[in-house]
Amino acid sequence: MSRADGRANDQLRPIKFTRNWLNNAEGSVLVEFGNTRVLCVASFTPGVPRWLVGKGEGWVTSEYAMLPRATHTRSDRESVKGKLGGRTQEISRLVGRSLRGIVDMKALGENTIVIDCDVLQADGGTRTAAITGAYVALADAITWAQSKGHIAAGSKPLTQSVAAVSVGIINGKPVLDLCYEEDVSAQTDMNIVCTGDGNFIEVQGTAEGEPFDRALLNQLLDIGAAGCAELTKLQVSALAK
Repeated sequence: MSRADGRANDQLRPIKFTRNWLNNAEGSVLVEFGNTRVLCVASFTPGVPRWLVGKGEGWVTSEYAMLPRATHTRSDRESVKGKLGGRTQEISRLVGRSLRGIVDMKALGENTIVIDCDVLQADGGTRTAAITGAYVALADAITWAQSKGHIAAGSKPLTQSVAAVSVGIINGKPVLDLCYEEDVSAQTDMNIVCTGDGNFIEVQGTAEGEPFDRALLNQLLDIGAAGCAELTKLQVSALAK
């Protein structure tokens, strides 16, 4: 059975990075995974939180949010309600962990970079798109900071790149980069975060239907790692422009 959009099981959606999407930010990119669009903005600030002062280390963190009409029906702004939902907090922490996994905080120095990931349009895989785009925005912010002398020119705060992709089991077959229609019907849904050299930072997976065996797990990891490798190449190409 073919996928809803006609892709092969191991095929990514069309991926696009538009850098410098905002004029005022030290790093910004609009990342598109098919119809999923996420604006990732990196803000650089000299100095660190109080609990890091004097340790000679920097800090990288993230905040994730969805615009009210990113989905088919309008949702209330969490900032207006005055309370962040559990999903929002979970994804914010995931993006932050993923980025910190490839940053040398000593090399960053006592500086802070906050990555804001705002979902403009959601069609599945918003958290993986956010991570993948956030890396590009982070890389641009670090380049900016080095050009301004905030970070030593010869320093290398980025130890690796990082990308993420969703995988799942649909009709008993592993598939890559699920759109929303696939996401809601998948028997198993998993998010895979990989470094540019193919190591794993995080794997999140749940059997929504029947439990899956080790063989299927290995297939999901393989297809996800291959997808991340392809995304890494696209990141490198985007940053070279």
